[in-house]
Amino acid sequence: MAEQLDLALLCDDEGNCVRITVLGPLQGVAGGLAAEIVVHTPFVSGRVDLALWRSRLVSWGEALDRLEAGEDIAWLHVQRGPSVFIHLNGQRDCPEVVVEDVLISMTTVRVPIDLPADWIETHRHRLASVLSTWDGHLSPE
Repeated sequence: MAEQLDLALLCDDEGNCVRITVLGPLQGVAGGLAAEIVVHTPFVSGRVDLALWRSRLVSWGEALDRLEAGEDIAWLHVQRGPSVFIHLNGQRDCPEVVVEDVLISMTTVRVPIDLPADWIETHRHRLASVLSTWDGHLSPE
């Protein structure tokens, strides 16, 4: 049975949340994982499918390293499917998560999220949990 795990859970007390959840094996694609990006705010809610491979999970770890160094990130920006951008100092003086789905819905959502101080470390643990849980299923690259 597939184990659903949150790779990212970026939420605040104002009701703004962006969640990336691994749902299980990607049907018809060896070594891939099915996932979804869910955006929920008091104003807008939506979801988009996402396919993950080991290389995308490794690049998420590299993105966390850049965020810890004080850099904004663009995750999956040059690949097919949705992209996630995290700006550490957004337009509302707090971090901002931008989810962009240019290929299918042609929609971009910008969500200001007041994140806790330890959010990057928490997300390193989430990534490690996804990798250890799904290691046997993921292709080597």
